[in-house]
Amino acid sequence: MVNENFMTDPTELGISSEKLDELRSRVAKEVREGLLPSAQFALARNGKLAAFETFGNGSNDSLYCIFSSTKAMTSAAAWLLIQEGRFDIHRKVSELIPEFSSNGKQDITIEQLFTHTAGFPAAPFRPADWNDKARRIERFASWRLNWEPGSRYEYHPTSTMWIIAELIERISGETYQDFVRNHIALPLGLDDLWVGCPPDQHRRIAKIMHVGEAMTSEDYARLGIPEPPVTEVTEDALAAFNTAPVREVGVPGGGGIMTAADLALFYQGLMGNLEEKPWRHQTLVNALAVRTGGIKDQLSGIPVNRALGVVVAGDDQRNMRGFGHTNSPGAFGHGGAGGQIAWADPESGLSFAYVTNGHDRNAIRQGRRGVSLSNRAAVCVA
Repeated sequence: MVNENFMTDPTELGISSEKLDELRSRVAKEVREGLLPSAQFALARNGKLAAFETFGNGSNDSLYCIFSSTKAMTSAAAWLLIQEGRFDIHRKVSELIPEFSSNGKQDITIEQLFTHTAGFPAAPFRPADWNDKARRIERFASWRLNWEPGSRYEYHPTSTMWIIAELIERISGETYQDFVRNHIALPLGLDDLWVGCPPDQHRRIAKIMHVGEAMTSEDYARLGIPEPPVTEVTEDALAAFNTAPVREVGVPGGGGIMTAADLALFYQGLMGNLEEKPWRHQTLVNALAVRTGGIKDQLSGIPVNRALGVVVAGDDQRNMRGFGHTNSPGAFGHGGAGGQIAWADPESGLSFAYVTNGHDRNAIRQGRRGVSLSNRAAVCVA
């Protein structure tokens, strides 16, 4: 359970009771209607939790897989090593991982890993391969480019984060999982934040389920929006996170397991609002600077606004980047498969996390839910 010292009266944090009730009602809506088996949310400000609740088949003791929201933690772990001057994002990956350089990958920079401009979005890697060092390196060496690094943006669901995790291990001398635990989770007091969840915690994890009907090609055509491409993020791949071996690996691009409270408080830590401050102010300024310029997403046609491993809300099209219309341009975070939400908004001091084990097959409904929730969360300051 989350440390009770983090809980406080919402009004003491300047949170509107009326707006918080609206947010709470929206979180509960699709659980109440029978679409989602459970959902959990947390809202935090000034280093404290204003709200932490679970609806449906779960409790505040339940843990959830946060999928790609994990990328913020993997990235933030690397920021600590950058802060210490132990590696430079402008260096080539091959200088630190020589085995990676084959098949034209020798000039890829560390920065390109963070910004999804590295050119190998579909590179295959089974989670179990991570536990075999030799097999891990064979995988890295075998990967081939889909396009020239730096020439475009295409979301890399897991591949680049495996390399960042490898960099963390080689530079720190610790396992990736231990580094996140020892330098982020425990210093921040987040006991239920796991990337590599131990077996004795698995009984608490909400089982992933797929719900609703998938949209058809005709549905997308009728809405006038492009149909998303098929990627490695399949139903079978997501269901694999119900298995012990995958949970224990802690996939750096998508295997974080925690409560919504720990996730929201992690973002309070990134804003420097917790007692322990692992990241210096200038480190965060550098990490949160948009590095993709005007590079656009090929599906939405809008600038991707990628910083070092996280997305920055930016302009009035921020809803297309996973934020609410009411978030400030400086909000930053990273969502996850199935509708997981995690962001911080420095203008209001709020951080918000929403997790569910019900993965809606209807991508448009899922996206609208995310915007609706973030809209309500972002205006909770009285």
